[in-house]
Amino acid sequence: MRTQSTQHLWRSRQRFMALVLAGVAMSSAIAACSNPPSNTADADSPVKLTLVSYAVTQKAYEQIIPQFVEQWKAKTGQTVTFDQSYGGSGSQTRAVIDGLEADVVALALALDTQKIEKAGLIEPGWEQEFPNDSIVHTSVAALVTRDEKVNVTQWSDLTKDGVKVITANPKTSGGARWNYLALWGVITQAGGSDKDAETFVESVYKNVPVLPKDAREASDVFFKQGQGNVLINYENEVLLAREQGDNHPFIIPTDYNISIDNPVAVVDANVDEHGTREIAEAFVKFLFTPEAQREFAKIGFRPIDETVAQEFASKYPTVENLFTAKDLGGWDQIQAKFFEDGAAFDKMQAKLAQSK
Repeated sequence: MRTQSTQHLWRSRQRFMALVLAGVAMSSAIAACSNPPSNTADADSPVKLTLVSYAVTQKAYEQIIPQFVEQWKAKTGQTVTFDQSYGGSGSQTRAVIDGLEADVVALALALDTQKIEKAGLIEPGWEQEFPNDSIVHTSVAALVTRDEKVNVTQWSDLTKDGVKVITANPKTSGGARWNYLALWGVITQAGGSDKDAETFVESVYKNVPVLPKDAREASDVFFKQGQGNVLINYENEVLLAREQGDNHPFIIPTDYNISIDNPVAVVDANVDEHGTREIAEAFVKFLFTPEAQREFAKIGFRPIDETVAQEFASKYPTVENLFTAKDLGGWDQIQAKFFEDGAAFDKMQAKLAQSK
């Protein structure tokens, strides 16, 4: 039987041990909150990045990623692996918003990146985080013809009788928005009014027999189904098809053309959760180096690095008047003016439907 003093000593020891255990638990909790996840730039542990991009960039990234992995390993001793996802830019955008945990997104147009920003996953100001307003490569619009008999040498030829133009629906296709803006801009950037541009664009769309849902389907309609005799496409897609054996004639209008600007961004919410910000930002910076820019140039994208651009100058004809989405008001204004429900494109389509 314990004496009273023995019982008091026992209770004191119990209280002391409880305080020690509570302190240990609190220290562990603080450490867990203050320490980043294990897949940070720690040379002792490998790290995984998830890149989400659009389909036609895949061939370039298959060459770029191993170069980055090798350089990062040499610099830090750390092993990097990549999960890669490629598809239509619009569908990739929706996938990221719906939960695809991309660390880096490289999409076809800034409007898609802005949608991810508006979903709260990318912080405002992402355009200023990397060189060239985060535009990693560009392209321009090209006109692919069925054969040499189709006399199309400039934008105005798309309004001729007998010309059937294939382009996707800009309501559902990011690529088709670039096509629409190219048609609009060749008028306004040459000094024409909005009314002049509206008339010209309407004249072209009178010659559009179908509106496929996206650029890939538009290509299938033209190449595989044999519809139309002119396809508005990206220069990079045309050059890639040429490398794969396609011999359809094409022209790059060089008097006026639109700079199809393709941005890259770090997905802030995801890199902070994954603890991958440092390496994600390093990868994006690598995309602007001559090594990466050469890989983009090889598959048909116009490089933004001046040295690399000179190396590939013979491949990419100079456009005398190259305008951008900013010159047309920026994507927020463009979307509201042309592509929202009831905006210019819908009004034009309703008018064309009534005239048939």
